Amino acid sequence: MCTSITLLNAQGENFLGRTLDFSYDIEPELFILPRNYVWYGAYGSQKMHNLYAIMGVGQEEGPLLAFFDGVNEKGLAGGALYFAGYAAYESKPTPGKMPVAAMDFLHFLLANCATVEEAEKLVPQVSILGFTDPVTESEAPLHWIMTDRSGKSIVIERTVQGTNVYQNPIGVLANSPDFPWHLTNLKTYSQVSPRQTSKSQWGDLTLKPFGQGAGTSLLPGGYTAPERFARTTYLKTHLPVPQAKDETVMAGFHVLESVSIPKGAVISNRETFDYTRYTMFLNTKTCEYYFKTYENSQIQTANMWENYREGQSPIRLGSLSRPIQFEKITAI
Repeated sequence: MCTSITLLNAQGENFLGRTLDFSYDIEPELFILPRNYVWYGAYGSQKMHNLYAIMGVGQEEGPLLAFFDGVNEKGLAGGALYFAGYAAYESKPTPGKMPVAAMDFLHFLLANCATVEEAEKLVPQVSILGFTDPVTESEAPLHWIMTDRSGKSIVIERTVQGTNVYQNPIGVLANSPDFPWHLTNLKTYSQVSPRQTSKSQWGDLTLKPFGQGAGTSLLPGGYTAPERFARTTYLKTHLPVPQAKDETVMAGFHVLESVSIPKGAVISNRETFDYTRYTMFLNTKTCEYYFKTYENSQIQTANMWENYREGQSPIRLGSLSRPIQFEKITAI
């Protein structure tokens, strides 16, 4: 369970944001991988290298480093979201195509592409293969949202029908079903409006709204992917265009607050809490990350270039979990 959005401000800066909702124990960390960094893919341990520097949130398990989301130095950004019941990977590589494990796919695109257009051209040259990851002990079912500094966005999905790349006109992604289904389902909420509804007359009975916000009464309130997708799309598309960087970050966090899942609201079939582990926004222009975790709602930030150095080792910025500090206010 996850939700992701893109957000373009009046200054032309494009942001990617997401919630990471998960019922398994994870310890996400912030990494920077230098340009020309050499790594080994999960499938077949093939040797790869990064054309571009990458900053992202991921988890390291032994020799494997899988990214949940990230941005490269050229401003291409992306996130991996669960796609349960629909993701279907190739069982073996297609001759003439590059074999890449699904858990490495986001890293592979960020390592090799500068723009969404380049990613679109590279996808057909790749065999996306399943790989049992050590956290879930299963082939994690994934699909991906990608965006760049232009604000353009695409969704990449691998199903039994093959690999599909969809243009994403609204810059929103959640989980299953597939992306075209979500777009069609938005028609269900075409009557939702930020405007106040007027009174209605049912025979001799006059019905008046309880108060402000009556135009949003049809919005879904649950945590299923279709409900989160619809709610996020409505909020994002009715948001006043943010003017500057800080305003954009705060606006994005406010939108994703509506789909942030507290502990106890959703319980998996393994009797574990499925909740929002962290929420992040990143600036594709400046390569800055902004994030907050379930345990700490203070927004933390880190910049790729303030921490970058050339080399062949990952630059570790540490766990997203940070000690919370309450600002104490006293009388003047």
